Amino acid sequence: MIGGQPILILREGTQRTKGREAQSMNFTASRTVAETVRTTLGPKGMDKMLVDSMGEVVITNDGATILKEMDIEHPAAKMMVEVAKTQDDEVGDGTTTAVILAGELLKNAEELLEQDVHPTVIEKGYSLAAEKAVKVAEAMSRSVSIDDDELLKKIAQTALTGKGTDVGTDVLAEIVVGAAKKVAQEDNKKFKVDEEDIRIEKKLSGSVSDSELVEGVVIDKERAAEGMPRKVCDARVLVYDQPLELTKTKTDAKIKIKDPTQMKLFMERDHETLIEKASKILASGANVVFCQKGIDDLVQWQFARKNVMAVENVKREDIETISKVTGARVVSSLDDLSRSDLGRAGEIEETTDIESSCDTCGID
Repeated sequence: MIGGQPILILREGTQRTKGREAQSMNFTASRTVAETVRTTLGPKGMDKMLVDSMGEVVITNDGATILKEMDIEHPAAKMMVEVAKTQDDEVGDGTTTAVILAGELLKNAEELLEQDVHPTVIEKGYSLAAEKAVKVAEAMSRSVSIDDDELLKKIAQTALTGKGTDVGTDVLAEIVVGAAKKVAQEDNKKFKVDEEDIRIEKKLSGSVSDSELVEGVVIDKERAAEGMPRKVCDARVLVYDQPLELTKTKTDAKIKIKDPTQMKLFMERDHETLIEKASKILASGANVVFCQKGIDDLVQWQFARKNVMAVENVKREDIETISKVTGARVVSSLDDLSRSDLGRAGEIEETTDIESSCDTCGID
């Protein structure tokens, strides 16, 4: 304060507005965002072509995608983006409708302000209207049975509309409903679906009709060695988050070897360590190993001899998913490894375009 007057220190290029001017700018920015996505709504809605600074082109009529790709700086306009984001997170659909509705509410609010209606009165009125709208929506709604596949597919088709999947909506809707029903958990006579239990794996080439629902976990990895079985039935799964190979120490150390026999003993000790790890795993009864780190060739050979499938360098996210699905405990030490730490799976297979038979039970 200098002489009773406030002194504001702002960055260069900063604009400061207040009063009706600030309100007007906020309304204008927010309505501009709403108008941007308005033309994508409805059966005659049009797609938008978005080009970013790197030249990447995105063509979509999904409100959330459009707003996410737009470079918006105005604070009020960013709030409209948050409206779309919240709608997408909570419902997964209706983002464009939510933004347009918010834009119309702001338009009417501006008209009320011009009539000298106080902002708190407008806010109170909108809150009462929101409560009434919820009651009306609840009165119009009806329960959906988890066994009503036809209605569930129609709901999925509605949500898929406008997501660039119009050609394969029927196929994808059936897959979506099937996936949701597989992981749905009943809670107090209501079914809830944890989105984390459903994973989407994308593969280039093919068409929408080639999409399929896999009842299990898909890991984009191959067997560690060709000599291992391609398919294992009645799998006993070990999930291991440590390396099954020799690793460099974190501290700098030098070993001086003066005699060739010392070198041989040193290498033999390394081999014994690896064989000991493999033996502990084999003794537990595991016939499938998912390792977050690398697997040494010697360990791979030991596994292949015993008809054990092993996969190395598995992502942590996949490790946790496998553990959750199979019931396996993520093991960090092999010293106390037991059969109770292993998970179970009916079948684990490395699939290619060529059909394979089960190497452990002889079933095609």
